[in-house]
Amino acid sequence: MKSNNTLHIIFFLFLIQFGFGQNLVRKEILGQIFEQSTSVDGVNIINNTTQVSTISDVNGTFSIAVKEGDVLVFSSVNLDPLKHRITAEDLVLDKLQIKMSAKEIELKEVVVNENPSITTENLGIVPYGQKTYTPAERKVYTATSTSIDKILNKISGRTAMLKKEVVVEKKEMLFRKLEYLFEENYYTERLKIPADDIKGFQLFCVDDAQFAVSLNTKNKTMSMFLITDLARKYLIILENEK
Repeated sequence: MKSNNTLHIIFFLFLIQFGFGQNLVRKEILGQIFEQSTSVDGVNIINNTTQVSTISDVNGTFSIAVKEGDVLVFSSVNLDPLKHRITAEDLVLDKLQIKMSAKEIELKEVVVNENPSITTENLGIVPYGQKTYTPAERKVYTATSTSIDKILNKISGRTAMLKKEVVVEKKEMLFRKLEYLFEENYYTERLKIPADDIKGFQLFCVDDAQFAVSLNTKNKTMSMFLITDLARKYLIILENEK
């Protein structure tokens, strides 16, 4: 009788040990990281329990060993950090999808005049409230300021030429903003744009109406989102030109 009780106890302890051992087994899971609908590469992923880490690839995918209850920490320079606790449901998914958010970073103002109180109006150079023009816009205004000028310049095509100058000038302003917005390694490492093609890609970007709006409104989050898609399109163009 005692022998049977001993066997029952041993068997019971074996079941506990087996269950405990099973709980320690980690499973390699596959995941993919998105920022809105765009996959994100270069995201650092670390299992807080085991301190094992990995990085998402060009398609935003990653694999890491986990068990239920482990906490994964996701971090990237341009994204808000994210923590995700692994559930039993996560372990049976074909692919764990992680949604991250871009950091809200307002573009820095480029200060040209450090004494804003000193203006052409305050100095009496121009009347208060007078509309100001860029150099190219001033040429258009001058060319169309009188009815005779309008007729003569329309016939000669000078007005059309000057309006094109305004467009070019605005694109140059956008181009300078874009140069200030991202470092060179952002183009080469994050967007995979060859170093020799960065200037061409920047010109390609400022031609996009939506991207131009994001630059003018200083919405860096939108600029980052749009430039990723523009980079993919530009890389296809480069590939087709080979």
